[in-house]
Amino acid sequence: MRYLLPACLFAAALAVSLPARAQKLIPPSPELIALVQKAAADNSSFKDKYDAQVWLMTMSNRLAPTVPDVNTRMAVLELIHEEATRAQLSPELVLAIISVESDFNRFAVSEAGAQGLMQIMPFWLKLSGQPGGNLFHENTNLRLGCTILKYYLKRSHGDIREALQRYNGATVGIDYSDRVLRALSTRWRWD
Repeated sequence: MRYLLPACLFAAALAVSLPARAQKLIPPSPELIALVQKAAADNSSFKDKYDAQVWLMTMSNRLAPTVPDVNTRMAVLELIHEEATRAQLSPELVLAIISVESDFNRFAVSEAGAQGLMQIMPFWLKLSGQPGGNLFHENTNLRLGCTILKYYLKRSHGDIREALQRYNGATVGIDYSDRVLRALSTRWRWD
């Protein structure tokens, strides 16, 4: 009985979290929940000041039409780079996901209820041990989103399409992964 209520709540959260086109539910594993819970604050990001300046200026110019305020733009780019690097992800991939998911609107809410830059479902706050957390807070949203994405990349053995579909909550179809990869190869490409 004590497991029935959490299982029902989790199933309900998953049902709400998936888009209508998703055909197969992928519940988060205990391993992924543990990774999200363990995502601790560390400040690993740029290793070299010159690289930081070049990357930030390049990405800032690309983001300017969407986020006109330079201070806001630079702050979010630094945070995205920091969280992606912490999770051992490409910051450009995270930029592509954010552009597809929320178009850099930190207050975005999907029809399914996903919130913030990386469109995280609210049930992740409870599962991560932060039931009072705020997914509109960029740090929280990026920390959870990058941790979840890294897990799906590992689980899919580096198959980026499969990982992106899992991140989106679907195991079939390639529409979402195609949109993210298109954004990655055009707007957010970094050589």
